Amino acid sequence: MPIAIKICCIANWDEASLAISTGATILGLVGPMPSGPGVISDTTIAAIAERVPPGIETFLLSSETTAEGLIDHHNRTRTTAIQLVDTVPVDTLKQLRKHLPGVKLVQVIHVQNQQSIEEALTVTPWVDGLLLDSGNPTLTVKELGGTGRTHDWAISREIVTRSSVPVFLAGGLNAGNVRKAMQQVAPYGLDICSGVRTQGRLDPQKLEEFIQAANQ
Repeated sequence: MPIAIKICCIANWDEASLAISTGATILGLVGPMPSGPGVISDTTIAAIAERVPPGIETFLLSSETTAEGLIDHHNRTRTTAIQLVDTVPVDTLKQLRKHLPGVKLVQVIHVQNQQSIEEALTVTPWVDGLLLDSGNPTLTVKELGGTGRTHDWAISREIVTRSSVPVFLAGGLNAGNVRKAMQQVAPYGLDICSGVRTQGRLDPQKLEEFIQAANQ
């Protein structure tokens, strides 16, 4: 089975169309963030989500941390999934399950140390997937993704091994290291933003090279 590939920081329909035509199965659409690249308006997210063909998923990256805020954000954008880029209480996840039963929930775990393993395993009963990234939510201005940095893949591998839900790997991936990442971590899917961009724009050559490398 081909690995799932999520191209994040999609800026507009042209980038969405390019990602899909090259082989991406998931689009990452970034809502308001305290820092990092790729933020677009909720109106643009909704317009892209509405146009994607069947079989392509759309992930809303939301920094909201309350059930009310996350539900409102999804209602404005209507994506197939919510990618929770910050930590939220389990009770919030339960409320999202109740009020958005048809929407997938993907919790981001910013892999920093061994504590990230327990953090990941605690939420797996309430989400449809995990996404392991390299941000730092403890900073004064939170880093919640798009850092272009790798993290300790040994920790990620342990999370993949122990998780009961699919796990995506993000953080510093590119065509040159993706095979090594897949061998070391064995994730369900890959998530990339800066590694397929040149001066902030989706680069067709980098995109094709990454997807070919991932599918070898």
